[in-house]
Amino acid sequence: MKKILVIGSLNMDISLRLGRVPEAGETLTAENLLISPGGKGANQAYAAGKLGGNVAMLGAVGDDLYGRELQAGLASAGVDVSRLRRAAGVPSGTAVILVEKSGENRIVLVPGANACVDREYIDRNMDMLERCDILLMQLEIPLDTVLYAARKARMLGKTVILDPAPAVSGIPQELWPCVDYIKPNETELNILLTGTADGLSLREALDMAGRLGVKNIWVSMGKNGVCVRSGDTEKWIPAVPAEAVDTTAAGDCFLAAAAVALSKGKTPEEAVVYGTRAAAVAVTRPGAQSSVPSASEVEES
Repeated sequence: MKKILVIGSLNMDISLRLGRVPEAGETLTAENLLISPGGKGANQAYAAGKLGGNVAMLGAVGDDLYGRELQAGLASAGVDVSRLRRAAGVPSGTAVILVEKSGENRIVLVPGANACVDREYIDRNMDMLERCDILLMQLEIPLDTVLYAARKARMLGKTVILDPAPAVSGIPQELWPCVDYIKPNETELNILLTGTADGLSLREALDMAGRLGVKNIWVSMGKNGVCVRSGDTEKWIPAVPAEAVDTTAAGDCFLAAAAVALSKGKTPEEAVVYGTRAAAVAVTRPGAQSSVPSASEVEES
């Protein structure tokens, strides 16, 4: 089995469940409050570990209670957390998540220690990058660090997978050819390419991303499944029907599952199918890492 290295964010999620989000100036009462480990990087590392992957994580937490809990949670899933950075005097990252009855969510991030994942930290842990086979990253750490790690991984011949969320405009064009697999949703893909949420049709966006050098594009379309573009080949992978309770971290679970499948020698299409099955289980449960299924649960789904 190939080794997966996740470089990314760790946040403590503060989730509020309510019937709907409040309007400006309105006060609503939440149904309940859930505080649980999250962060796109940590979610993906946790899911990859729980699904049976050989995974390690690089990232930063504060020297606080949340930081210790975040580290312990990853370790419980079998993730190598020996190189996580403890940033003195900086709080751990936090995310406030509003979850509606429909399962849809809105998220506000406080980066905290995630901003400490810099080039110097990557250099100090370059042996981790050298030993891995697959590098998995997101955009909740500094973009400069993502680009730097992607360049290094490309030079070392690693497989680079990028979850471009939260999407930002002005992505350096040199990043695109360093990425083997990118998984945006349709809105994120538009923001990455044009700076607006709906400037291009899906086909136009796929063509433009391909010209920029991305080899494989997996566009998640919610209930409509995943559009897979590889070179000139395009295919739709249908979503697995599920009664959504909370969509938080469903995309993270999808990408982690796909990475684990690739690490076990599955084809890219097989990896996407496995990812959709894992995500379909995750949306039926509340929370981020708490919603991640085991490998046996995915197989039985």
